[in-house]
Amino acid sequence: MALVVQKYGGTSVGTPERIQAVADRVIRWVQQGNQVVVVVSAMSGETNRLVGLINAIDPEGSAREKDVILSTGEQVTIGLLALALESKGQPARSYTGNQARIITDAAHTKARIRNIDDQAIRADLAQGRVVVVAGFQGVDGGGNITTLGRGGSDTTGVALAVALKADECQIYTDVDGVYTTDPRVEPGARHIERLTLEEMLEMASQGSKVLQIRSVEFAYKYDMPIRVLSSFDEADNAKSTLVTREEEVMEEVMVRGIAFNRDEAQLTIAGVPDQPGVAFRILGPIAEANIEVDMIVQNIGSDGLTDFTFTVNRGDYQRALKLLQATADAIGAESCEGKTSIAKVSIVGAGMRSHAGVASRMFSTLAGVGINIHMISTSEIKVSVVVDEKYLELAVRELHSAFGLGEAKAEA
Repeated sequence: MALVVQKYGGTSVGTPERIQAVADRVIRWVQQGNQVVVVVSAMSGETNRLVGLINAIDPEGSAREKDVILSTGEQVTIGLLALALESKGQPARSYTGNQARIITDAAHTKARIRNIDDQAIRADLAQGRVVVVAGFQGVDGGGNITTLGRGGSDTTGVALAVALKADECQIYTDVDGVYTTDPRVEPGARHIERLTLEEMLEMASQGSKVLQIRSVEFAYKYDMPIRVLSSFDEADNAKSTLVTREEEVMEEVMVRGIAFNRDEAQLTIAGVPDQPGVAFRILGPIAEANIEVDMIVQNIGSDGLTDFTFTVNRGDYQRALKLLQATADAIGAESCEGKTSIAKVSIVGAGMRSHAGVASRMFSTLAGVGINIHMISTSEIKVSVVVDEKYLELAVRELHSAFGLGEAKAEA
């Protein structure tokens, strides 16, 4: 008997018919002798509807009350799926985040999971029930409802799998796994049967939308295998991508995939005094505003001055620019400017550790089609560049071809 946690996204439970299909799949897993915990998102479009209601009343209102409202979407789904299972003769019980004792910190709208008390869930599983848990939500130490931020249901699923010591966490979505890049940009993108958690972590952090980055971080930390599948493929042995810590990459595979992110903005503060502590003075206020900084470049100083450039999510651009302008005035910088017409493209692959010349091939490929690179960031298994957004799709296609990702050797 295996214990599996299955997570279904909003499109997978978007209609009563889709919820019935999920119930049928879950029952088949139970009939094969498995214990099943199901984590669900709100029905497709429901969270956006709730956000619209919030904005119609007070978009700047209490984060606590926003969480109270946003958490209701998943509560509807768990009840409907539990009803569907029961109607088909499968005992089931639904749990809100509070009832599942998913304890988080008190950071409303972007809380982080601290602990899960799995006693009640285990008792239900022992009695043959399917447990259906609301994703995206928990409760803080004071009993207040919290939400985990967009994509938080993936994190709920992996965290529950870890707490329950499940054999596998299955993420059902509207795609049948991870591809070498987004097929909508490069039609020749290939399905990947197996990835390392480290590779998936880099791809998620660099813009791949298949898995939410916090869920991959959780899986990486606790060595929890994740399988990505399509809920629209009714075959139980359907195509999927298994993401594990085990590294089974063929020697000749340098690059496994290309990730990209359009939601980037670049800020530059020029003519900054080149002295100890200047980076902290620039980025300190940004960090205090809970704005995440991605890539950072500081130029070599000249005449006692230097330039400092960094990127943030495009949604944080205006706030970051306002803070940077205040910092520029405070430290006597020459100028402060920013732009949003940029994008980040990354090549990722564990095989890059044992191959020289990967970065140079990337740079020469982009230069060959006239794409200028504004910023560069590297790790052992990743090279990222910032380019003008208008060249993003061209860059992805050219790199996909240059590294042979459309060929059979891309599979491990």
